[in-house]
Order: sequence, then structure tokens, then C-alpha cells
Amino acid sequence: MTGRTRIAVIGVGNDFRRDDGAGWAVVDRLRERAVERPLPAGTVLATCDGDPARLIALWEGADLAVVVDAAHAHPANPGRVHRLDLDAGLLARPAASSHGLGLGEALELARVLGRLPGRLVVFAVEGADSRLGTGLSTPVEATVDPLATSVEQEIVRHRDAAARNRER
Repeated sequence: MTGRTRIAVIGVGNDFRRDDGAGWAVVDRLRERAVERPLPAGTVLATCDGDPARLIALWEGADLAVVVDAAHAHPANPGRVHRLDLDAGLLARPAASSHGLGLGEALELARVLGRLPGRLVVFAVEGADSRLGTGLSTPVEATVDPLATSVEQEIVRHRDAAARNRER
């Protein structure tokens, strides 16, 4: 077992590029829910514009990092959510990001620097509209609540697995 204990949930995006704000919207929803249903101690909710150095700083030292980001796909299916696990070979292929430098570049840099989180799960939401403006498109907005629930479930699975490992 490592000395890591922190969980980082990072919403990546830009709130002023419509659907690119999906990650931020999910983090906002998690903050709202945490008032009634607190997340485990050591859980950090953060937003980031996708800059690789900032991403690395946010997940560095985390046992689990969950990243929520908008993605472009062709053909697009707006609102469709893809779950990727670092253990499933995310580093082996570039990530489709709506940012100049993608998540794949941040991961590769973190790998080279030895600053990867213990485990990384990425939820990528296919967007419909990345024009300037605020507010999510209808299909992307419809994913915010279910995706916040998926992130909460990811945290619970991680917490339960860590507890089992401590018992050994």
C-alpha cells in the first residue's frame, strides 16, 4: 500500500465554451450534493482549464484521480459518456480533448516525471457545441446528474477497495 490517501476529482474545461464546461458542471453538482452527502475525507473537488502542469499539480499524490472532460468524436453522439481507466492503456493512445494540449500529453508528461496518480479514471463527455457562450447543450446537460452519480460510485468503489487492502 502506498502513502497516498487523497482523492482528486477534476473537472476539465472552459465554462465559456458551452459543452466544454461539462467537467466543471459535474464538479459543481458534486459540490452541491456534498452538502447533504459528504464525500470521503481527503476528497478534493477542483476545476482546471486543461493545462498539463495544472492537471499534474491537482492529481499529484492522489491515490485516485477522476477527471471529467468534454471530448470530440466523429461521428458525434452528444451526451455520450466514455469511461477510461489508466490501467486499461489510456497512455497508449492519444486522448480526444477539446483543448490545445490533450489529456494524453499531460499523462505522458506526468509518467515521465513520475507524478501520475495511483489510479486515474477519465469520464469523457461527447459535446455538441463548443462555440463561445455559457450553458450546456440539452444532451450534455442531461448527463450531468448521472455522471455525478458515476463519479460518486467510483469514489465509493475506491474507498471500499482501500479498506479491504488495509484489512489484509
